[in-house]
Amino acid sequence: MRIKSAILAAAVTLISAAAFSKGKVIDQVVWIVGNEPILQSEIETEILRHKYEKINIDGDPHCVIPEQIALQKLFVAQAKIDSVTVSESAVEQQVEARVKFFIQRIGSREKVEEYFGKPLDKMKEEMKRTVHDQMLAQTMQQKVTEAYKITPADVNRFYNKMPKDSIPNIPELVEVQIISIAPEVTPYEIESVKSRLREYKEKIESGESRFSTMAILYSEDRGSAMQGGELGFMTKGRLVPEFANVAFSLYDPTKVSRIVETEFGFHIIQLIERKNDQVNCRHILLIPKVDEKQKTLAMTKLDSLASEIRNGALTFSEAVLRYSEDKDTRENEGLMINQEDMSNKFQIQQLPGEVAKVVYSLSVGEISKPFTYTTQAGKEMACIVKLKSKIKAHKANPEEDFNMLKELITAKNNKEALDKWIADKQKEMFIHIDSEYKHCDFKYPGWIK
Repeated sequence: MRIKSAILAAAVTLISAAAFSKGKVIDQVVWIVGNEPILQSEIETEILRHKYEKINIDGDPHCVIPEQIALQKLFVAQAKIDSVTVSESAVEQQVEARVKFFIQRIGSREKVEEYFGKPLDKMKEEMKRTVHDQMLAQTMQQKVTEAYKITPADVNRFYNKMPKDSIPNIPELVEVQIISIAPEVTPYEIESVKSRLREYKEKIESGESRFSTMAILYSEDRGSAMQGGELGFMTKGRLVPEFANVAFSLYDPTKVSRIVETEFGFHIIQLIERKNDQVNCRHILLIPKVDEKQKTLAMTKLDSLASEIRNGALTFSEAVLRYSEDKDTRENEGLMINQEDMSNKFQIQQLPGEVAKVVYSLSVGEISKPFTYTTQAGKEMACIVKLKSKIKAHKANPEEDFNMLKELITAKNNKEALDKWIADKQKEMFIHIDSEYKHCDFKYPGWIK
């Protein structure tokens, strides 16, 4: 392998030399790890990305970023030796998500191209390679660390050896149960929304207006609206069923779908492109407005229900099963789910704003008065909440914080395993590094031999 890699090093040196034209460098290979080259352009693009996303870099970016890429290449090189693979559709989804992120943040396709100094199609090609390598490296890292299983005895030993001043502080955590009812939307409001969507459809199909322009002006999915309603490539499983069934039935990009109702509201959809098992489409979403009278009726119903629970006529959990219309919590006794770690425990500030304000003043076991809040889908719901439990701020201990301590020891063991693996592979694998980088104080010194 060393002979083959040495030949590759000689070849890329010639290619790099040929890249000089009238004193200008087009691009050049500055590192090789195994058979994996690192281009100067890769490093510069990553430095730009870190600057734009305001990612803190501890040290000289022109040393830290190349080493981060080299570490990734180390895992990629071994992954290829071990025949590790990743899903191409997952790579495509990641690329589309990144492009969408940059367009949203920077403002337009043209501004993104200007910022990075290259056409978006070229960026996508480079991103595809980068994302593929990142996912391959992550899969390889998991393979390196998967043998380490943590037992309760390991957690106790880890905790007992921790210096007392190193034991983490756990903030106050709460568990919240919720009963939600969607105030009824009047038929008049629904017909009004559909009428507007039919009007948009006619204007688009007649050529009077562009779908993307109408989405920017009118769609209530503000995340996609700024991209002209574009969602990026999606598999069927990533879309709600009603939307997916219509989106995947479209074949003519000049046509607009029928009106589609989902849990989010009412949509019209236009196909942009199909690719294997994915579609990229635009949509316009309109959300029917709740009538104040219907909102009052829902709040009155919840007020009566809260009284029944307080009087012992039924438990909160029973009321959840009978009356709650929130599908995410209904089968979980109404317990809200923290999307950050998928647990039922929240710091107060992690709850939706309207819910947090109410929960802050409740005692454990107390049921709130009815109030309204807006879901992530933009839907207005009437609800009551119960503060099921409150864990006061405290020093971590194995009895109350086993999972958190398990995560700490897992992270420690994984780091030790990966550090050893990296040091061993640096000795085994061919590494060529440009002299420009040999002054760097690398985290892993084995790059320079």
